[in-house]
Amino acid sequence: MSTKNFLLTLCLFTICVANAQIKTAKHIKSKQNYNAYLFVYFTGNGNEQEAIRFAISKDGLNYYALNNSEPVLSSKKISSTGGVRDPHILRGQDGKTFYMVATDMVASNGWDSNRAMVLLKSNDLINWTSTIVNIQKKFPGQDSLLRVWAPQTIYDEKAGKYMIYWAMKYGKEPDKIYYAYANKDFTDLETAPKQLLFTPDNGAAIDGDILQKDGKNYLFFKTENAKVAGIKVAVSDSLTGTYKVGDSYVQQTTNPVEGGGTFKLNDGSGYILMYDVYTKGRYQFTKSKDLNHFTVIDDNVSMNFHPRHGTVMPITTAEVERLAAKWLSTDDVVRTTSNPAIKKININLDTAAQMLTLPVGLGTNLAKFDPLFVQFPGVNISPKGPQDFTRGAVNYNLQIAGGKAKTYQVRVVVNNNPLFGGLYADPEVLYSHKTNKYYVYPTSDGFNNWSGSYFKIFSSPDLVQWKDEGVILNLVKDVSWAKSNAWAPTIIEKKINGQYKYFYYFCAAQKVGVAVADDPAGPFVDSGKPLLSKRPTGVHGGQEIDPDVFEDPVSGKDYLYWGNGYMAVAELNKDMISIDTTTTKVITPDETFREGTEVAYRKGKYYFMWSEDDTRSPNYKVRYGYADSPTGKIIIPGNNIVIEKDTVQGIYATGHNSVLNIPGTHDWYIIYHRFNRPDGIKMGEAAGYNREVCIDKLFFNKDGTIQEVKPTLQGVTKPQLPQAKN
Repeated sequence: MSTKNFLLTLCLFTICVANAQIKTAKHIKSKQNYNAYLFVYFTGNGNEQEAIRFAISKDGLNYYALNNSEPVLSSKKISSTGGVRDPHILRGQDGKTFYMVATDMVASNGWDSNRAMVLLKSNDLINWTSTIVNIQKKFPGQDSLLRVWAPQTIYDEKAGKYMIYWAMKYGKEPDKIYYAYANKDFTDLETAPKQLLFTPDNGAAIDGDILQKDGKNYLFFKTENAKVAGIKVAVSDSLTGTYKVGDSYVQQTTNPVEGGGTFKLNDGSGYILMYDVYTKGRYQFTKSKDLNHFTVIDDNVSMNFHPRHGTVMPITTAEVERLAAKWLSTDDVVRTTSNPAIKKININLDTAAQMLTLPVGLGTNLAKFDPLFVQFPGVNISPKGPQDFTRGAVNYNLQIAGGKAKTYQVRVVVNNNPLFGGLYADPEVLYSHKTNKYYVYPTSDGFNNWSGSYFKIFSSPDLVQWKDEGVILNLVKDVSWAKSNAWAPTIIEKKINGQYKYFYYFCAAQKVGVAVADDPAGPFVDSGKPLLSKRPTGVHGGQEIDPDVFEDPVSGKDYLYWGNGYMAVAELNKDMISIDTTTTKVITPDETFREGTEVAYRKGKYYFMWSEDDTRSPNYKVRYGYADSPTGKIIIPGNNIVIEKDTVQGIYATGHNSVLNIPGTHDWYIIYHRFNRPDGIKMGEAAGYNREVCIDKLFFNKDGTIQEVKPTLQGVTKPQLPQAKN
């Protein structure tokens, strides 16, 4: 073989080997086993909240905060403003380099205060380098630039570079989505910004997120039009080409949303679109197989933190182990129980005593109970499987990635308080003679500043086992005169012309409305206008809220009570959907009255109960008085507290109650709300919209006065069934 042919053969061989290596590298990357997820997010407005936080998940639906919910990076060290928001994370093309970008901004400086973004890079998800890119300083002609929002990164295969895209606003122009390419080291932008998305109406567009599927680029973004705002999808065959904007919105809520983020599930079952329902203080998750049709899956999602505008990236076993070794504590792991019998929002961990208390409902088999701790890679938990908790606490040993083992005493206790899972307040209770069931009608809680917009109902045959019957009235869909602040309902069952009717009085937009149904579980139809929208004559403060309906067993008349800051009463007309305004009377008992009137009749006395203080206060409590008629005068006993906090048990803000007499018996119960236990007391004023519904026995003394109720964790300890009248 000639030297020339040998060199040619060698060259061809080298090229083949190189191509084979490239193909092998791509093959390895495509086959990389992702079996967990990393959620990158911030938590709110304020320097401590405007920072990057991490959480991990095994299934992409249930997430657990790392680093005890504290930031994993110092905002002061990586930003020019002292805060970062809207973090986005991307795995690099080599499969082992990671890129993050974030808005360099502190909200307290104003929404038009930032001109920069932060670029970050890491090889291990733990250690990050960062640089600040100030668009206004870097590129000429940026004098009218007002803000730089929500950057994200994607690899442009055609250009062979990482593309960053984000929203900017110039002067009086609307926000628009731009793009530029990062330099090789991912420390700067090497090209000037160009507009990426052109909307047909030239409307505002922010919070862009691109997901690639079947050779197409799906750009999810939020519109900011004056009349309509929400998430739309624009599709393009080219990453920087022309995007065609779809007609419909894809968010599955009528509430305002922002920060849409998408990711593909590791099991191949579809895609997740999640977004920040920021007026409600929560996230919503939806699932899709085609990126056109989305189904809400919130019932399958849980988080032990409250994220704002973040992104999710699939990760490997080795990466989970690395993150766990750095930022996951055994205290975090021991809280990750997934047994559905556990009331998860009431799990209590005493870190000093290393005691974990898991509350469950009546009927749970404690002899063979498995807490089902989430098994993250690199985390060892023993024992495994069902254990016998009838004899007390069981010791569990936990060890993370070869670190020091820690032993926890885990006990499982039967606590029927709260009555049902989730956050609810202002409970109204009804026994239906039509269905022979009990019903609780609460305020849907857990929304910032009491901003819920729908009402749910729970039913029970015995006050022990409760069933979620779903939404019975949605202000947005079912009520024309109000769309927000769905609060404090009350209901009455009436038999009219041989047929049962249900009249449901509720608060909306600080007014009182009424809806009617033929069944205690609905559907309810709104009357079409507020029943009460003005203060009574002579009242100059307070709100028209917290109705209570009462049928006087002596006269047969029906009364409606209401008021915040004052207690008013009026007779209902025979139609039950209007009041006789000539009978309106203000009967405020004393200076302790705040809200939440509840009226009951027992042995010739009319009992009036009300809540004192503010629902955000740990001292929120119930007081009472009594009268000889349903309209007063109210007599107040010397000690008139019905129920109040018990700090020893960690029970706070026990208020806004209703009462129930078990049919055919002399047994009475009080249904009320309290701060979420154990975390509510740590929330400050936010505890006032993170409440839960409880029940306890109510006792009367021989003279008719009410014994003060000691709130319990146990609640109803055996089924309560109505009896024949005695």
